[in-house]
Amino acid sequence: MTFARRHTARLVAHWGYPALADDAALIVSELGSNAVLHGGVPGRNFRVQLTLTKGRLRIAVSDAKGERLPRPRHPTPDDKFGRGLLIVRALATRWGVRERTVGKEVWVELDLATSPVEL
Repeated sequence: MTFARRHTARLVAHWGYPALADDAALIVSELGSNAVLHGGVPGRNFRVQLTLTKGRLRIAVSDAKGERLPRPRHPTPDDKFGRGLLIVRALATRWGVRERTVGKEVWVELDLATSPVEL
């Protein structure tokens, strides 16, 4: 998980959007954790795909378990888990779930409000 989070932050900053790097890394961390905890199948990993277009950054995390589709919970203050999708939803411009032939993909889009920064 640490590799995916760090690689995401570095790549987004390298693409010229350092202000989005931390949010993108947090989204990958939350979706990756969900993929491991709720979408894991022995011998299968999850996949992270980052796509940069002219107006948005798209983050997609896929796993092998399509029968468990994510949905935001409403945890109590005492709950130790259940806030990940709420965090993702708060950071994302748009998000959703796409069923795949095997498994599912949770995708998030972040609109790019500014031009890339030259590094």
